Amino acid sequence: MAVKIRLKRIGAKKAPFYRIVVADSRSPRDGRFIEEIGFYNPLKNPAVININEEKALDWLKKGAQISDTAKALFKKAGILEKNTVEGPVD
Repeated sequence: MAVKIRLKRIGAKKAPFYRIVVADSRSPRDGRFIEEIGFYNPLKNPAVININEEKALDWLKKGAQISDTAKALFKKAGILEKNTVEGPVD
């Protein structure tokens, strides 16, 4: 099973709010997920990013792939620098 760390959009029309989730890559964007590891609110000034570092690093070490948008949020939060694994371990 290919696991991805990506964003799940919730919130009203023109008022986005995102949850950062670990999901099977075949599941739909707002569909079923394995675990919620944080959230992102782009409407606040500055944007609010809250990620559980322990869970995120654990999933990355297990080989979860990270989406481009989630990767940018991880860099802003300073989590990606703490990760020693850059992708799946062969």
